[in-house]
Amino acid sequence: MTTTPPAGFPGVDDIHVESSDAQLLYPLYCALARECVIEIPACHDIEKATGSSGEESLKPARLWFTTMDERIGVHQLRHFLQTTTTVADDEALRALLRHFLRKRERNESDRNKTDFLLVQLFSLCAPSHLADREFDLECVARTLEPVLGTLDLAIPEWLEPLEALVQKAEDCRTLKELFTSRIIEQGRKLKESCGENYFLPIAMASFTRSGFLVRRVFFRLMHQDLNAILDGLRELETRGVESLDCRKAQFSAYEPLLRLRMICQSWKVMFHAEYSSGQPLCLLVDLRTVVDTALAKTASAARPEVEKSRAASAAANAPATPEFEVSASSAAGDDDSPNHG
Repeated sequence: MTTTPPAGFPGVDDIHVESSDAQLLYPLYCALARECVIEIPACHDIEKATGSSGEESLKPARLWFTTMDERIGVHQLRHFLQTTTTVADDEALRALLRHFLRKRERNESDRNKTDFLLVQLFSLCAPSHLADREFDLECVARTLEPVLGTLDLAIPEWLEPLEALVQKAEDCRTLKELFTSRIIEQGRKLKESCGENYFLPIAMASFTRSGFLVRRVFFRLMHQDLNAILDGLRELETRGVESLDCRKAQFSAYEPLLRLRMICQSWKVMFHAEYSSGQPLCLLVDLRTVVDTALAKTASAARPEVEKSRAASAAANAPATPEFEVSASSAAGDDDSPNHG
């Protein structure tokens, strides 16, 4: 548990803004409670608010939100905001961030939720046309200024390892490589080691940038692996393969290719909100290994059939010329052809 008073973030110390945020966030929290099947009494003081915004009038709302925060995990908040609601626009995300930043007592869960919300807000508001290298700290600071205020961009020494982690992630070529490098875990440990310093504006901006860039790599590699699996399954079907031994990926020894394709399509939706090396994603990595292995094993057996098919197709489409007739120009040019061999 850390005790850190608000550090002058825009609107955090304004009691009128806090009252307005409570009105905005109450229906969002209620919808989240329904989605997660969390039973909690309604807060009639928020429902019947008449515009008063004194300290006393806000006490019931603060207690209600604190109780909700204790019962809602970051994974539930992430899933809700990314997949099941349309109310989480930039205004709602800023209100949520002010809610966590104005807390005087913040725990690990509050930090993780703040971290997720900052990356989510930046993802929503950042220019979509920029390449990864253009998302520098200045860009992040400018985008998050309404929440974090004006930043001093001098990076403290204890934040310098973040850039190396981002570079290491961008060098990864597969999801398996990203997981085995343990980049996500290293970033999480660095965040935990900061303690209350995480809530310094420069630290939050730095972690937002690294989290955003690593997440872009993560989703790019995830879709790349899914597409590689789907392409591999189609190729295996053309080679006459009907099922695969997928015990390595914790499926059965005889998984029909059609079922595997349906699973991959469902994963495209399910993984939209995931950002970890959890069990389902490990299955994805293992399934790609299974498909790649099957492609390698069937390649040699399939090659003669493919060549035979190509020869038959070429013969069928060949121009009608007299048998054994070879033109002089063709014979003379064979060895000198740029495509020879």
